[in-house]
Amino acid sequence: MDAQFICGSDARRAQLREQKTTSVNGIDFLEVLDHEAMLLGSPRQQTLVLRLFRPWKLGPNGDGTGNCVRNLVLSGGVRRRDVHILWAYRADQVHPELSSAEQAYFSALPQPDSALIVRTDAYGDMSSYTLAIVDDAQAAPPKTPPGFDPITSTVSFSFKAECPSPFDCGPPPACEPVVTPPPSLDYLAKDYASFRRVLLDRLSVVAPDLKKRSAADLGVVIVELLAYFGDYLSYYQDAVATEAYLGTARQRISARRHARLLDYVMHEGVSARAWVAFEVSAPLTLIARPKPPALPPKLYTHFYDSVYVDVGDPRVKAKLDAAQPLVFEPLHDAPLIPSHNRISFYTWQDDDCCLPKGATRATLSEGSDRLLLIAGDVLIFEEVLGGANKDAPDADPKRRQAVRLVSVTPSAVPASDAPGATRTPGVQVTDPLTGVGVVEIEWHADDALRFPFCISSAVPGKTTTAKDCSVARGNVILCDHGASAVEKLAPPPVPGQPRYRPLLQRAELSQAVPFDLTSLRPAPDGTPPISATASFAQDPQAATPQIALVDDAANEWEVKPDLLESDKFARDFVVEMDDAGFGQLRFGDGTLGEPPAAPLTATYRAGRGAVGNVGAEAIAHIDVKNDGFLRIRNPLSAAGGVDAEPIDEVKLYAPEAFRVQERAVTEADYAAIAERFAGVARAVGTRRWTGSWYTVFVSVERRGGVALDTRFRHQLGEFLERYRMAGEDLELEDPIYVPLDINLVICVKSGYFVAHVEKALYEAFDDRDHADGTRGFFHPDNFTFAQPVYLSQVIARAMQVAGVGFVDTTAGDFRFQRFGQKANGEIADGLIAMGRLEIARLENSLSQPENGQIGFSLMGGQ
Repeated sequence: MDAQFICGSDARRAQLREQKTTSVNGIDFLEVLDHEAMLLGSPRQQTLVLRLFRPWKLGPNGDGTGNCVRNLVLSGGVRRRDVHILWAYRADQVHPELSSAEQAYFSALPQPDSALIVRTDAYGDMSSYTLAIVDDAQAAPPKTPPGFDPITSTVSFSFKAECPSPFDCGPPPACEPVVTPPPSLDYLAKDYASFRRVLLDRLSVVAPDLKKRSAADLGVVIVELLAYFGDYLSYYQDAVATEAYLGTARQRISARRHARLLDYVMHEGVSARAWVAFEVSAPLTLIARPKPPALPPKLYTHFYDSVYVDVGDPRVKAKLDAAQPLVFEPLHDAPLIPSHNRISFYTWQDDDCCLPKGATRATLSEGSDRLLLIAGDVLIFEEVLGGANKDAPDADPKRRQAVRLVSVTPSAVPASDAPGATRTPGVQVTDPLTGVGVVEIEWHADDALRFPFCISSAVPGKTTTAKDCSVARGNVILCDHGASAVEKLAPPPVPGQPRYRPLLQRAELSQAVPFDLTSLRPAPDGTPPISATASFAQDPQAATPQIALVDDAANEWEVKPDLLESDKFARDFVVEMDDAGFGQLRFGDGTLGEPPAAPLTATYRAGRGAVGNVGAEAIAHIDVKNDGFLRIRNPLSAAGGVDAEPIDEVKLYAPEAFRVQERAVTEADYAAIAERFAGVARAVGTRRWTGSWYTVFVSVERRGGVALDTRFRHQLGEFLERYRMAGEDLELEDPIYVPLDINLVICVKSGYFVAHVEKALYEAFDDRDHADGTRGFFHPDNFTFAQPVYLSQVIARAMQVAGVGFVDTTAGDFRFQRFGQKANGEIADGLIAMGRLEIARLENSLSQPENGQIGFSLMGGQ
């Protein structure tokens, strides 16, 4: 029996499919095996799979077994009406003459006892055919079997269902739709209140009897729910338009992408760093980066009463979860040596000694155990006795400073270049007077002492001298804020699914400037290691996410700031931080970057921002169990932690990013770009023809007058490379320093000692920073390229010295000229002129007078 109506829904079929209490059976759907039959070795379009709602129980035996061809009638067709059924078997009782592939396929169908496999002797034409389930195909007319639904016991189908067609396979609607006039609605409604009003107004039109407006009424509740979802959808639509522009974007990911198109890098902050000093009872090696799957050791801020934190102990774990201490991890391996716990300075039997401000060298005393220091180690100088009575509680915690050693005599001998290599002592050097072993150390010029350190001092009221007022701490390791974790990411989707965008489970992914382990030791050409001060210098815009990805095929993936330069085979990915601080990973699409095909494992460190700038003595625990650890502490505050850049700042600075010169064309361009590099005070570019092409020579003046060493040349050269024009070479060179020869004739006021005034004059015109914060007149940072030395400024500076009456520029022994050259009218001109690549220099060193000297001829005074 066919249905008499054309309906837009198939509710009866759904009811039969879901029924549980009745046993009415019928046809759910019919499938014609076409291309799939080719894979099974079956004839195309001659195998029908008839799916029923319930198990098939008809047939010659009445239990669904055997050939059920008598219960089926196939009719229809236009050009081929002679298509007959050869046999029909249940899927779990398929025809014995089928191949093994066919047998396996049909037996594996879901619920095979509800599937009937029908084989025809031929395939039909393009028209529609009808397959009916009957009680007996030989009866006239055939009837619907008992227990079968009269409506769904027949099904219309086409043998050509899989033939390609440019049109929708669904039947066209037979009933003409009734055109009704559109309702009168307020299409300006955009929020919850307006949506609610529109729905209630419409409800008043279609159901005028529903006049209740109580919040407890079910109809009002439904209206308000619809208004809520309308408001949410409206917000989503507005958000799409809002995030499309930098000026209106509110999400970090949107602002980051817009800024990148303007060549502006939106930074996500940077992790803080800290110097951590270890005190050990026996030699051991701290491994900072163990082999996977082991994680780096974790250092915790103080929350417990023991150095070792056993995270497997439930009691300790409870305290850890309650305190939520910050975690730091070491950046490099290091040998920990007991003799480096506390190192005394050696004053060569003298008392009342101090290390002055600006010092870069000292002598250490060896006790019963040899010191195993090498160039590149970091020491922390610390005042341990302070105040007038030199008591430990009075020690000033601000008088601490980290320095990186550039020279050690005698130096220990490491087993290899690895940072954690074991060391053997060198040939010992002793004081010939006392026989005490001594070690001469020198540290980086950038780490020159910022304040004096008292080494020994007399104590009022006592006959003995307080010694070791300040000591050096060894076993110092640079640590980064953040805790490492391993996370198995969700597997990539199959092709055709939405793009793979896994989200890391832990927030605040660490961002840090990659740390170069080779910078810990001097370079083969003698270039000193990176200073302790520079170890903390991190540019947030140069920081990269601290994450490593490896797929199940052991392929490593590399994190990039973007995928704009990634080819289709590049295993690159991008980390984008959302507003909640979670990292979202973005992979390529097959054109810009390769999409992942295998599951990924992420190893990353979580922890960033200014919260990591903990104070001194905050770090106190480690999760590595070893009885050799006596104490762990950070004598200095952690520093360098920067929070993520706010979106408002990105909107302010990104539109101006394209105005920044990103290419070097003229000589001035090279100079201006070089001055962006940290440590460069001024630069001058010069383009010269060198025989076959042009070479740009960039003369660089470093801050503090430091010479260009190999490491700095390499770093600055890499920085300038991206701006260099093609076809031009680039060379870096030191400025041309011009030594000066000056002798001032000074008249000293009466009542002032000549020696005191002369000493003050030498201090006023030296090239150093003074303890009171002032700076000598000829400090290297006071002069730059082409800057003349004006006589008036020299005289003005001399007149500021107490006791100076006047400066006589007419005296015969008054000099104001270049060193080693004859006077060229500088006094008459009132200045010593400099060329464009020249910088004035006056060090006033008796051992190196060729670096400039100044003298004073004093008259009068006492």
